[in-house]
Amino acid sequence: PAAMGGSAAAGKSVDGGGRAAPRVPVPEARPFLDTFRANLKETFFPDDPFRAVVRERGFARRAAAALRYFFPFLEWAPAYRLGTFKSDLIAGITIASLAIPQGISYAKLANLPPILGLYSSFVPPLVYAMMGSSKDLAVGTVAVASLLIASMLGAEVSATENPALYLHLAFTATFFAGVIQASLGILRLGFIVDFLSHAAIVGFMGGAATVVCLQQLKGMLGLEHFTTSTDLVSVMRSVFSQTHQWRWESVVLGCGFLFFLLVTRFFSKRQPRFFWVSAAAPLTSVILGSLLVYFTHAENHGVQIIGNLKKGLNPISVTNLQFTPPYMMLALKTGLITGVIALEGIAVGRSFAMFKNYHIDGNKEMIAIGTMNILGSFTSCYLTTGPFSRSAVNYNAGCKTAMSNVIMSLAVMVTLLFLTPLFHYTPLVVLSAIIMSAMLGLIDFPAAVHLWHVDKVDFCVCAGAYLGVVFGSVEMGLVVAVAISVLRVLLFVARPRTTVLGNVPDTNIYRRMDQYTTARTVPGVLVLRVDSPIYFANSGYLRERFTRWIDEDDERTSAKGETGVQYVVLDMGAVGSIDTSGTSMLDELKKTLDRRGIQIVLANPGSEIMKKLESSKVLELIGHEWIFPTVGEAVAECDFVLHSHKPGMVADGASHENMV
Repeated sequence: PAAMGGSAAAGKSVDGGGRAAPRVPVPEARPFLDTFRANLKETFFPDDPFRAVVRERGFARRAAAALRYFFPFLEWAPAYRLGTFKSDLIAGITIASLAIPQGISYAKLANLPPILGLYSSFVPPLVYAMMGSSKDLAVGTVAVASLLIASMLGAEVSATENPALYLHLAFTATFFAGVIQASLGILRLGFIVDFLSHAAIVGFMGGAATVVCLQQLKGMLGLEHFTTSTDLVSVMRSVFSQTHQWRWESVVLGCGFLFFLLVTRFFSKRQPRFFWVSAAAPLTSVILGSLLVYFTHAENHGVQIIGNLKKGLNPISVTNLQFTPPYMMLALKTGLITGVIALEGIAVGRSFAMFKNYHIDGNKEMIAIGTMNILGSFTSCYLTTGPFSRSAVNYNAGCKTAMSNVIMSLAVMVTLLFLTPLFHYTPLVVLSAIIMSAMLGLIDFPAAVHLWHVDKVDFCVCAGAYLGVVFGSVEMGLVVAVAISVLRVLLFVARPRTTVLGNVPDTNIYRRMDQYTTARTVPGVLVLRVDSPIYFANSGYLRERFTRWIDEDDERTSAKGETGVQYVVLDMGAVGSIDTSGTSMLDELKKTLDRRGIQIVLANPGSEIMKKLESSKVLELIGHEWIFPTVGEAVAECDFVLHSHKPGMVADGASHENMV
């Protein structure tokens, strides 16, 4: 290595005064406000969202650009064409056929009047069409959020004993969810949602889907009384303690329609061009079920039906919001949890945007979704977002713009004005079958198997979230998912990976010895790599870990009769930043190694590291001559000094640069 890397003196340049300049220069100091402004922009505005506004000239042009940013429909509406409208018309009618039966079903799942499912498919899609940036997202209610509303509000207020208060709390929870979502977007805090890992989402959604399916056993079996708990044990106890009340008529109808829905879904997956078969299946089930009940009078034989749905558009509900104790905190807690879960719509929109090669601003989407929920809470709607199933149908139907949401909304409006009496004889068991068929698609077994093969820790996160939902509650599963995900992040920060590097033969390259079996150590030199920033959370661990590496190397070399550690080279290439605890750790490590006659050497430190080390005086303590741009140069110099440092050569106290 010495022959390849040369000496320390060879790596230095000479400044105007004839003095040796440092190999790794310290960047010039920047004013604190400039640094703070740059870091703030990178944290909250990494995508520079207002660049289209700033580059415009004149107040009017900038105002127009700002309006286009907050209302994306102003970009595509002026250039809208008839051909595009035809595609959106087909997509809008298709998703409306799915939205109407799903809306009614999910409202029942939330223990709300079925008509609210139609209300929630009318106003929010119109708002999103103006403010949303996704061309493919189809807005509506979702099963998981509906279940959360039912479980969290139902724990304090009975939907049957006090329906008015329950309804008002659902509106209030929707309002708070919208405020939280919009606030996250305005404050550019969307990255907080990223702490919920993919593994946690897979487990949580699978558990929630399982719980939703279990809750539908009430409708499938024709039971009138059922537990309000969502855990597996309570549901099974409620089901098997009422075997004498099972209605065979409901079981036959439910299983028949569930089989029909699953067969159509399987067929559409095998033949993607027939996507409309699966999309139209729920509405077809509602029509067939209603006709069957009407002609057989099955409602007189234990088959429960929806009953009357009043005509008319959404009534105003802004005066029904509850902002007074003792229930306001319940609505706030429900809104917080359901609002975060409802942000799944952003991930859905991004996944389809990737297929069509366009970009979605996550923070802007939060503002759009939050605004539509706020306005929805004023117009008798409960929580809405962009469900995957409906968006997939919208995408496959060939939608071109968000106009498909407008078409769907108009179709729902026509239904509200003229067609609601047709749903009078719709059996509840059909709604249960629709919900179960939709939820079975959310239990992603292949994803869980993939996690097991790729990362066992991620699989544990997934399993923990799933078991927390199924055997505890939806809220407990969410807490478990978030807690495990955050714990894993903290472990990565607090216990970073440190590895020993060795020289790849016949090269000047140093790589991990546990990965490259041919890599060899240099006698007397220990090269360590740190794979994370050095913070207060891990500085103590790193100091102890460095000491252990040195002790282990000393034991190994002494057993073989080889040269012990004289130099410790720290590869700082992966250390992106360091705080005061980190600089203090290096200071202490330097003093500890000095007492043992070991020199610490830094290789490849970044500009931020150099500035922090200089400010804390650690750079002077280590010495500029022991800072190198590459590991190869650092090891070469250490090896050169070790082989040149013979008795009598440095009796006058000359440095190794003078010897060279």
